[in-house]
Amino acid sequence: MAPPEFPTPFPEMPHMNAPRISFVSLGCPKALVDSERILTQLRAEGYEISRKHDGADLVVVNTCGFLDSARDESLSAIGTALKENGKVIVTGCMGATPELIRDRHPNVLAITGPQAYESVMAAVHEAAPPAHEPFLDLIPPQGVKLTPRHYAYLKISEGCNNRCTFCIIPALRGDLVSRPAADVLREAERLVKAGVKEILVISQDTSAYGIDLKYQTSQWQDRDVRAKFIDLARELGEMGTWVRLHYVYPYPHVDEVIPLMAEGKVLPYLDIPFQHASPAVLKNMRRPAHQEKTLERIRRWREGCPDLALRSTFIVGFPGETDEDFEMLLDWIEEAKIERAGCFKYEPVGGARSNDLGLPEVPAEVKENRWHRFMQRQQKVSAALLKKKVGKRLPVIIDEANGLSAKGRTRYDAPEIDGAVHVSARRPLRVGDIVTVKVDSADAYDLYGQAA
Repeated sequence: MAPPEFPTPFPEMPHMNAPRISFVSLGCPKALVDSERILTQLRAEGYEISRKHDGADLVVVNTCGFLDSARDESLSAIGTALKENGKVIVTGCMGATPELIRDRHPNVLAITGPQAYESVMAAVHEAAPPAHEPFLDLIPPQGVKLTPRHYAYLKISEGCNNRCTFCIIPALRGDLVSRPAADVLREAERLVKAGVKEILVISQDTSAYGIDLKYQTSQWQDRDVRAKFIDLARELGEMGTWVRLHYVYPYPHVDEVIPLMAEGKVLPYLDIPFQHASPAVLKNMRRPAHQEKTLERIRRWREGCPDLALRSTFIVGFPGETDEDFEMLLDWIEEAKIERAGCFKYEPVGGARSNDLGLPEVPAEVKENRWHRFMQRQQKVSAALLKKKVGKRLPVIIDEANGLSAKGRTRYDAPEIDGAVHVSARRPLRVGDIVTVKVDSADAYDLYGQAA
């Protein structure tokens, strides 16, 4: 596959001595942040970033290794880079299993694991030593970003303490390691100063933030701030941007952030990977907080913040999932009224404990049928909820603009994974604008309206 088209925050200027690096970033937003950090360091050291493998001094491929299909995509990207360039450094989650890469592609120059920024840079220095030109060493304070200028991901921790049976993230990325609150807030401040209007908070388990640090304080401006979910959310909510919380588990202390949403400090949006509703399946998955009365918690959240939107992901076809388990899931999503839901058919992952539970596998045709039934039910839920927004005036952040038409998102939708608002306007709109839109109509996933 070709390297992704991402915004280049620097003009394309030829420099005789500057090595050129082509970069491929695969996987989740957490991996995207890793890519941004590597690119920032590359630019800080004077490297140029190339959009093409051909002609670059080398290629860096940041891989994803969570699912077998993701591994196949990563191996294909490495193969393409080797064919088009010949000099390839591999990093990311697949780097935790280098033998899989070497078996397919023995000629890669180096392989490093996830978050191994220094090792990546050392491999780059070995293959393409940096040029020393002072004019090339300048980078913007927010670093290099692969997202559009108006939104950015803010990673607050690495790793995970949970041991879900279908997941190998702890094996790939280790246990939870939280960043001090002041470090996170300084990065957020730099992003806001650079024009970012929406901060998307990410980690593997955002609501567990700071547990490993015992919630220790660090100095931010004139005060001490605890490394704790609610304290960080409160401080981010004072920066004047949209703050969106991703990968939040429904622990009891998440209740504390709901008043911030009701006050408009934090977006009324929670991304919670529920994964299933059946107690038996959740027990086999070893999901944290599965014993909580989740529907009751959701009801209380919506009492405190009626505007709250929930997004989630679910897995169908997990080993041992019965027809009764699946019917329970369908009933649950209808009762919970999840605004946005993604569904995945269970895939065995090499090294995951779910492979060795001794549970009966769900046949592929049954998985396929359940996936279609889930999506049909969720489409019905989504359409009913969106229909209620017709006639309302909603703030919309513009992601794409083309003259008098544009596409954006409400406060209830994250970029790339949720729905969109298709906007007609009397004046040209710009990417990054936040405008009020009167909603005229809705379908199962998107809204349509006029900019005020």
